[in-house]
Amino acid sequence: MDTSTFLQTHRVFNLDEAVQALAPSGGRKATLERLKYAAGRGKLKKLARGVYASVPPGVDAAKFQPDRFLVAAALRPDAVFSHHSALELLGAAHSEWRLCTAYSARRSQPFNVDGLELRFLSHPQSLVRHQAVDRGIRSVHRLDRELRVTGPERTLIDGFRRPDLVGGLAEFVESAAGFSVLELPLLFELLDAFGQKGLWAAVGWFLETYRATFYVSDDDLTVIDKQVPKAPLYLARDQRGGVLVRRWNLIVPDELVTGREPDESQR
Repeated sequence: MDTSTFLQTHRVFNLDEAVQALAPSGGRKATLERLKYAAGRGKLKKLARGVYASVPPGVDAAKFQPDRFLVAAALRPDAVFSHHSALELLGAAHSEWRLCTAYSARRSQPFNVDGLELRFLSHPQSLVRHQAVDRGIRSVHRLDRELRVTGPERTLIDGFRRPDLVGGLAEFVESAAGFSVLELPLLFELLDAFGQKGLWAAVGWFLETYRATFYVSDDDLTVIDKQVPKAPLYLARDQRGGVLVRRWNLIVPDELVTGREPDESQR
């Protein structure tokens, strides 16, 4: 493939992808020379070691900022986008974040790539133990690349596990309520793998709250009833106050139950 065609069909890519397309017999050295030439003509922008972005015609390479999801996927080909990034890719998010989160075999602290904040997380150990890290994952098309992302069921559980990575509970619940469908048998299978009573309770409360939206039956809720914690738990770990929802033995923030912001004077 000639360099121009490759750049037109690959908005963000890594060196291995370029070598395979541009110089399968010539190897990395020949590919690097071609990429260096393209960069010199303003057609290519180097983002990190071995990761590049094609610059659209007429755009200043120095000012061009590529799609953050494509950048993360080029950096970590095994990336599975999660949390708020999953909400965005699934079309359920109510806001757009600068932070991009994904599961990967190599975790990292948040770091910056050309103004984009990326964070790679370890796969949940409970799913690793159950050999279930690929359960609830789906493929989403983004520009010229197929991305792997946690589906609604995994994203729902992840949001209750890490509210800080989904914009807080209020925004998260509103976003998750916008999922088009939840596959309840898969959701219960994943909850069983996580093995946490608090997650069962959180999902039970959510499904009861939105039972008409997701066609939740009494039998579905009865399945969760059997997993309810014996002692009341807070929906959020750092939560103070709230309303006890007795069926789920769950203390839910006041604004999620009443639909109003909590009184500032009582915080």
